[in-house]
Amino acid sequence: MITETARPVAPARRGATVLGWLAVAPGVAWAAVRLPGVERGPLVQAVAFTPYVAGWSLVALLAALALRRRWAALVAGVTAVALVGVVAPRTLPDHGPAAGGPAVRLLTANLLHGAAEPRALVELVRRHRVDLLTVQEFTPAAQAGLDRAGLATLLPYRQLNPEDGTTGSGLYSRFPLAEPGLRRNRGFAFTQAYATLTVPGAPPARVESAHPAAPWSVAVVDEWRTDLAGQPPATPDGPLRILAGDFNATLDHAPLRALLATGYVDAADAVGAGLVGTWGPYDGDPIPPVTIDHVLVDRRIAVQAVTVHALPDSDHRAVLATLRLPAR
Repeated sequence: MITETARPVAPARRGATVLGWLAVAPGVAWAAVRLPGVERGPLVQAVAFTPYVAGWSLVALLAALALRRRWAALVAGVTAVALVGVVAPRTLPDHGPAAGGPAVRLLTANLLHGAAEPRALVELVRRHRVDLLTVQEFTPAAQAGLDRAGLATLLPYRQLNPEDGTTGSGLYSRFPLAEPGLRRNRGFAFTQAYATLTVPGAPPARVESAHPAAPWSVAVVDEWRTDLAGQPPATPDGPLRILAGDFNATLDHAPLRALLATGYVDAADAVGAGLVGTWGPYDGDPIPPVTIDHVLVDRRIAVQAVTVHALPDSDHRAVLATLRLPAR
């Protein structure tokens, strides 16, 4: 005689399976885009947030294990290894070259169409004894404000192209600048001031204030890609090069990785600070921080330290890199 009915376990198992795969699916899809570098259209913006998805992939793995879904856990584990594997190294310092030349402190700052507080920026230059400053979204009003705040006394050499709006660019230096010039990108016509820096005891270095187009809309992704592809490549067997500025790209974007592959090193990545945010919520927008401001240096240049600093009235934080040039 049957006195007890079997419990309906099948629906519960199916529910656990569905939940497990739902947790795993976002990371799998993300890895399928990020790892081969095939971001297109709206995925370009999304890929900037890869470090957050890498964190989620670990949560998804734990969820699949807790639900005892073997296959979901296996896929989640592979996904987590892949995504964390491309993100985690940015927190670990690398052993750079043993450069024996002089040290140079470089600061780069996006001024948000010239609205950033000039006295705060000059104070950063003074307090940290900055030798070279690159600025983007540099306007005539910003130039006047920086002059009033005393920047000319600290960094007397300059190559400037102030323009109203967001297209201006500039270089300020403690050391002489030679062969100055200006590059205008295709995207939003952002300009890039450049010059050759001459520091006693070191070979000359071509320095450029980088500012490719921002991929704020699907309609301008092609310009963004073109501007990044048009950045000057490193010259490992030629002159030293430094690109510093707002690249509108993270280390998860394939075009920036391609630029690095020509012979540059990302300074923040080199010292284990590659996940420190430089753009996002700093002007009040509810956007998780991402790292789109970079100092890219020739692989012959040693990176000693990188820090980021608040810049009032800008949506970016300033990036300060202490570099050691090779000896002449």
